[in-house]
Amino acid sequence: MGDVVIREATHADLPGIAAAFREVVAEGETYCYPDGLTDAQIAEEWLLPSPWRVMVAYAVDGTPGTFLGVAKSGPNRPGRGAHIATASFLVSAAARGHGVGRALGERVIAWARESGYAAMQFNAVVETNTAAVRLWQNLGFRILTTAPGAFDSRRHGRVGLHVMWLDF
Repeated sequence: MGDVVIREATHADLPGIAAAFREVVAEGETYCYPDGLTDAQIAEEWLLPSPWRVMVAYAVDGTPGTFLGVAKSGPNRPGRGAHIATASFLVSAAARGHGVGRALGERVIAWARESGYAAMQFNAVVETNTAAVRLWQNLGFRILTTAPGAFDSRRHGRVGLHVMWLDF
């Protein structure tokens, strides 16, 4: 895959974000978003204003300018829940297994710690998404609980959603 550059997202990154979003949603294995969202609707979900932080990853060696993935992170809940961070990630199929998710995850965790969050919570990690579950556990997350049958996987049918937690 070569070197990866991670930087703050801008509206100019929307074509890459939208393409990865549509690819991931069409797979039907990790997100509950409906098919057919417009670019504007995707931007509303992924290009969020402060206090959110949105980062994109691009290849810079071998395939210059190739969009690899995006991460968004911010408060898990407003008000009295705003001291706990959350995050979401999209990695293009071509970039999976090459460390892009780990690089984005490490950057998001560092940002959340530096920003004063007390912990990070992932509300819905699909249990059959074993690569993601393994990655988050390797980065220190633990599974708090699993909501059985809460996700309708295209390949596996109804499977559980993990709530995962990392104390800072």
